[in-house]
Amino acid sequence: QIDILEDPVIKNVIVLQTVLQEVRNRSAPVYKRIRDVIQNPEKHFYSFTNEHHRETYIEQARGETSNDRNDRAIRVAVKWYNEHLKKTEDGEKIQVIFLTNDRSNKEKALEEGITAYTCEEYIKSLTANPELVDRLACVSDEGKGIEGGKIIFPEHIPLSKLQQGIKSGIYLQGTYRASRENYLEATVWVHGDAEESKEIIIQGLKHLNRAIHEDVVAVELLAKSEWVAPSSVVLQDDGQNEEDVENEEEKENILKTSVSKDMLRPTGRVVGIIKRNWRPYCGMLSKSQIKEARRHLFTPADRRIPRIRIETRQADTLEGQRIIVAIDGWPRNSRYPNGHFVKNLGSAGDKETETEVLLLEHDVPHQAFSQAVLSFLPKMPWSITEEDMKYREDLRHLNVCSVDPPGCTDIDDALHCREIGNGNIEVGVHIADVSHFIRPGNALDEESVKRGTTVYLCEKRIDMVPELLSSNLCSLRSNVDRLAFSCIWEMNPKAEILKTRFTKSVINSKASLTYAEAQMRIDSATMNDDITTSLRGLNKLAKILKKKRIDNGALTLASPEVRFHMDSETHDPIDLQTKELKETNSMVEEFMLLANISVAQKIYDEFPEFALLRKHPAPPPSNYDILVKAAKSKNLEIRTDSAKALAESLDKAESPAFPYLNTLLRILTTRCMMQAVYFCSGMDSDFHHYGLASPIYTHFTSPIRRYADIIVHRLLAVAIGADCTYPELTDKHRLAEMCKNLNYRHKMAQYAQRASVAFHTQLFFKTKGVVNEDAYILFVRKNAIVVLIPRYGLEGTVFFEEKDKPTPKLEYNSEVPSLTVEDTTLHVFDKVKVNIMLDDSNIQHQKMRMVLVEPKILGNDTPASLSAEASSKDEPEKKKKR
Repeated sequence: QIDILEDPVIKNVIVLQTVLQEVRNRSAPVYKRIRDVIQNPEKHFYSFTNEHHRETYIEQARGETSNDRNDRAIRVAVKWYNEHLKKTEDGEKIQVIFLTNDRSNKEKALEEGITAYTCEEYIKSLTANPELVDRLACVSDEGKGIEGGKIIFPEHIPLSKLQQGIKSGIYLQGTYRASRENYLEATVWVHGDAEESKEIIIQGLKHLNRAIHEDVVAVELLAKSEWVAPSSVVLQDDGQNEEDVENEEEKENILKTSVSKDMLRPTGRVVGIIKRNWRPYCGMLSKSQIKEARRHLFTPADRRIPRIRIETRQADTLEGQRIIVAIDGWPRNSRYPNGHFVKNLGSAGDKETETEVLLLEHDVPHQAFSQAVLSFLPKMPWSITEEDMKYREDLRHLNVCSVDPPGCTDIDDALHCREIGNGNIEVGVHIADVSHFIRPGNALDEESVKRGTTVYLCEKRIDMVPELLSSNLCSLRSNVDRLAFSCIWEMNPKAEILKTRFTKSVINSKASLTYAEAQMRIDSATMNDDITTSLRGLNKLAKILKKKRIDNGALTLASPEVRFHMDSETHDPIDLQTKELKETNSMVEEFMLLANISVAQKIYDEFPEFALLRKHPAPPPSNYDILVKAAKSKNLEIRTDSAKALAESLDKAESPAFPYLNTLLRILTTRCMMQAVYFCSGMDSDFHHYGLASPIYTHFTSPIRRYADIIVHRLLAVAIGADCTYPELTDKHRLAEMCKNLNYRHKMAQYAQRASVAFHTQLFFKTKGVVNEDAYILFVRKNAIVVLIPRYGLEGTVFFEEKDKPTPKLEYNSEVPSLTVEDTTLHVFDKVKVNIMLDDSNIQHQKMRMVLVEPKILGNDTPASLSAEASSKDEPEKKKKR
C-alpha cells in the first residue's frame, strides 16, 4: 500500500524495523520509497528499531515459524506503544491503531485487545478524503476477479518448485519481453552465458499466462511439433469485453498461418513467475460503458503492457487525462490484471503532460536536484585558487576555441593547433574537468551516476549535473578561465602521432563558434587571424585522419536526423528539416575520436583490470540478410564478411539514376548494427569497436553529459598522478554493475529522444492537414510497407488492410523483399508518393497515418476527408482491428 502511505493525508506513522526488513527483502523499489517517506519531515513517519529495544525484543518460540514470530513481534511493539503513549503532557490519551492486511494477525490483535484495522477499512473510514479509496491496492487475488468468472489461465507453479525445475533443466529462466506489435506474442530471453543466451517464442493467451513485460519467468519448452514462427501480423488488443475469450482464440489462429519449416523457432509456455518487475504505468482510462460503473479498464501508453482493471469513482474527471496506475495482481479468472489509480498527470495532448509521460515511461530521472545534491556545488563567486593549480599546467596563452551546434550551453570540448619550431604540429583537445567538481561518493556523484546521461528532448534538456556546472563552471565558454583535462599530441604533417601527453590544465577559450561560423572562417579568403589559422590546421589534419580511419575499415553510416524550428513564443514546431552536416562537424569528430582512443589505451595500460571502455560488437551475419537482399534487388552487391568489405561495398553501391540510394543503404546498414556498450576491461576479452574499426575505445570527451566520461577522467587522473584513487574505482565488479546501469540509461535516453521527436512531429502535422510527399520503401512486411520520407527524416507504416474496407490481394515474398498488392509489386528502396496526416482518432496513441498515392492501387484511396475521421473520434473508441 505504498501509494497510500505516500499520500500527504497520511501522517504520524510508526514503521517497525521488523516490517522494514521484510520490505527490503521483498522489493528494493518499495523499500527505497518507504525510506524516502520516513526522511520527509512533513510526513512525521518514524522507524522504530523494535528488534533492538529491550522491552519489545522477543525470541522465536519452539515450533513457531519465523513468520508467526514476526507477527507476534509486531503485536508486542503495538502493545508497548499503547503503554508508552498512555498519557501526553495535557493528560490526553493517544490511541495507537494497528494497520495490517494479514488476516490472522489482525484477529489475534483484536483478541489481545489491540485496535486493529485492515488498510482498506481504515482508508474507507476517512470520509473527508474519499479520493484515497482509489489508491488502495487490491489485496486478495481472488476477491477482485470476475465473480465466479471461468478460469482462463493455468495455475502458476510455486517458486520453490520452479527453482528445483530450473536446476534440473525442466524449466528455463529468462526475461519476458512482450511484443509491441502483437499482444498475443512475446519472447523470453533465456539467461545463460553470452554464447548461450537464446530466445524462446511464446504465442497465445494461455501460454503467455499473465506474465508482464520485463518479468523474470520460468518457461517450459514445447515439443518440436508445436513450435511456431514469429508472426509478422500486427495485432492490437481492442477488447473491452471480458467474455470475449473465444474471439481471442480466433485471433490466435491468424498467427498460425502456414510457414516454411526453417522459420520455426523454439517455442514455450510460461509456467510461473520468478520475479515481478512491475512499475507504475502511464496511460488513459477507457471508461466503462455502464452508467455509474466503478470498474474501468486502463490502457497503458506502452503497448507491451496489458490493460489493467481499476476501481474508481472519479472516472468522469479522469476521462481524457493521462494517469498513472500500479498493478496489484492478476487472478486466473480475469482477462486483465487488477490495479489501482496512483496519480493524475494532466490532459492528454498537452505538451507538459506528454513530456512528463515520455520521461516516466522511459524511466528518465527528471525530478529537480535535491538540496543534498546542491549542497556539494562550489559556492559562488567561484575562481581558480592556487590549490587548484598544484597539479595543473597553465595553458591560457594558447589559441583555444570551441565549435558546437548553435545554442549549445554545455560546452564539453575545445581545440587548439599550432606549429612548433621543428616542422611538427601540436594539437590539443581540452575537455571540461568535471571530475574536479564531482567528488566520489557524495550525493552529487550518486545522483549523477544514477542519471547516467543528459537527455536531450526537442525543447528541453534533462541535465545529468546541476545547471551551475553544466552551463557555467564546467562549460568551456569563451573569454573565461576554465579547468580542463587536456590531451596534447605532437604530430607530423602526415597526421602521424609522435608523442602524446595528458595533463590537467587551465585554459581560456578565445572563441565559441558554431559549425557554420567555423566553416565560414576556414573558407574565407580574407581571414588570417590566429584562431582561423588554427582551425585550418585542424581541418587539414582531420581530413588525413578520416581517410586513414576509412582505409582501416571504419563505417560511415547515415541516420535521418531531424531538427525542429520552434516558434519563439509558443514553442510549437513551425518547420521541420533534416540536419545537414558540415566539414567542421567532421573535423571536431575526428579529434574527439582520436582523444578517446588515446585515453583508452592509456587507462588500459595503467589499469588492465578496471579500465572503463566502450566496445561495439560485430553483428551476427544473419543481421545483414535484409540489407544484402535489398541491395541485390537493385543489382548491387554488399559484402559483409568484414567491416572493411562492408565499408568498401557501400562506397561502390551508387546508382547514377538514383542518387539517394546510397543514403538509404547506409540507413539500412545502421539498422543491422548492434548497440555499442560500456564494459569493464577486467570482465571481458573482446574490446574491438566494429563501427570505428578501432581495437580499443572509450568515452572521455563529454563528461558534462555522460557519467562514463567522469570515471574515465578519474582513472586518467590517477594514471598521471594528478589525483588519488578510491576503493570503488578499482573494484571490477562494482564497475561492471555501473556499466550495466549506464548502458540502460543511454538506451532509455535514446528512446526518449525518439519519442520526443515523434510527439513534436505530430504537433507539426496537426496544423498541416494532408501533406503529399516523396518517400522510399525501407522494409516490406506481410500486410504493410515501412517508408522513409527524406524531407522530414520521418518514418512510417503504410497498411494495406483497413477496417470496413475489402482487403486487397496481398502476396509477400521474403526472398526478394517484395509485397504484391493486387497487381502492383513494391520492392525495398522503391520511390513512392504518400499522403501524410495526423490520425488522432485514438487520443492516447495519436499517430502519423500514411496512405500510398503512387503507384496507385485500386481500393486504397486516401480517406475522402479528415472531417469524417475527426467526427468519429468523439464516439467511444470502437473496436479497432488491425
